[in-house]
Amino acid sequence: MNAVGIDVSKGTSTVCVMRSFGEVVASPFEVAHTVGELGKLADLLKSLNGETKVVMECTGSYHLPVAHALHAEGFFVSAVNPVLIHGFGNNTIRKRRNDKADSIKIANYALSSWLELPRFAPEEEIRQSLKSFSRQYSKYNKVKTMLTNNFISLLDQTFPGLKELFTSPARKSDGHEKWLDFAARFWHCECVGGVSLNAFTEAYRKWCRRSGYNCVGAGEIHALSRQCAAVMPKNNDTKSLITLAVAQLNAVAESLARLAREMKRLAEMLPEYPVVLGFFGVGEILGPQLMAEIGDVRRFAKKSSLVCFAGLEPTDNQSGKFHGNEPISKKGSPHLRKALFQVMSCLLQHSPAGDPVYQFLDRKRAENKHYYSYMNAGAAKFLRIYYARVNEYLDGEDALSMGCTL
Repeated sequence: MNAVGIDVSKGTSTVCVMRSFGEVVASPFEVAHTVGELGKLADLLKSLNGETKVVMECTGSYHLPVAHALHAEGFFVSAVNPVLIHGFGNNTIRKRRNDKADSIKIANYALSSWLELPRFAPEEEIRQSLKSFSRQYSKYNKVKTMLTNNFISLLDQTFPGLKELFTSPARKSDGHEKWLDFAARFWHCECVGGVSLNAFTEAYRKWCRRSGYNCVGAGEIHALSRQCAAVMPKNNDTKSLITLAVAQLNAVAESLARLAREMKRLAEMLPEYPVVLGFFGVGEILGPQLMAEIGDVRRFAKKSSLVCFAGLEPTDNQSGKFHGNEPISKKGSPHLRKALFQVMSCLLQHSPAGDPVYQFLDRKRAENKHYYSYMNAGAAKFLRIYYARVNEYLDGEDALSMGCTL
C-alpha cells in the first residue's frame, strides 16, 4: 500500500510517498497547483503498484485544487483535520517543522490510520456556492458594523441622539436604513433647527416621499435639533465627511441585501430548506447560513458527529481524584457556532414556551448554569434535533421519489 502525504500551501504542495516500515517510495518534492503539474503527479501515482491513498490537511481552500484533481483521477483522497496531524507522531524532543518533514509526517499518519481514513467527497455545486455567499455575507456584515460604529461616533459631533429617534428596519430591496439616508440629507442639527417647524416638516415630507419612507416623527426630530450641542461646525468639510460615510455604509448595505437574496435563492433549491425554516429563531438569513455551514447532514454518521463538527462537544480533564470542569473543544467550525449562538439568543429573547430547545435552555438556566454553558448546551441540543428532523425529511423525500419512479 502506498501512502501519499501532501503538505498543502498556497499555490504549491510538498508530496511524499511511503510504504510500510518506513520505506520511502518518493522523497518529498514540490508540485505546483497547475493542470500540468497535477496531471504529472496523477501519472506518477498511477504507476505505483498496490493500493494508493492520498492524505492532506484541510487548509481552508488551498487543498481543494489538489483534492479535486486527484479525486477526478479516481484516487482515494482524504482531507483530515489539521489537529489530528499536529498531534500525531511527536515522539521527539527536537523541534523540526518544514514542508518536507510535514509531508513525511502526513504519510506516516496515513499508514497508521489506513482503515479509518475518511474519503473526500466534493461538495455539490449549490452547497459550495451557498457556503461562499454565506462567508462573504459574514465578512461584509463585519465591515458594516465597523463603519456603523465609526459613523455614529462622527454623527455624535454633528447631530447627537439622532439615531435613537429612528426604529425602522432596513429595507429588503436595497438594505438602506432611514436614519442613514436622513443623516445624508440633514447632515447637521442646524439643517433642521435652523428653520421653523413648518418649514422642516414640509422639507421632511417631500424627502420621505422621494426616498420611499414613511413621514413620521418630524416634531421629535425638530425638537431634538434645537437641543443639540454640535461639536463640528456646519460647513462643507463636515458635510463631505457625513455624506461620504453614509455612501460607504449604503454601498455595503446594498451588497449585503444582494448577498441575502442570493443565499435565499440557493437555499430554496436544497430539499431541507422548509424543514430548516421551520425551526424557531431561524429566518431567511440564519437558515441559509446554517445550511451552508452544515452542508448535507447525511454525511455525518450520527448526531454526535455533527455536534463534534461544530466544536460543541464537552472535553474531559480528570486525573485520579481530580475532576476539572472544561469548556467545549472549539475544534470545529466557528462559523457554525456563531450562527447557532444567534439562534439561541433569539430563543431567549422571544421565549417560545412550546419549543423543546428553549425548554432545555430554560431548565439549564434555572439550574444556575453559567451563561455560556447553557448557550453551548442549547446549541448542541439544537443540532441533535436538526440532525433527526432533516434526516427524517430527506429519507421521506427519497422514499417518495423512489415510489414515483416505480
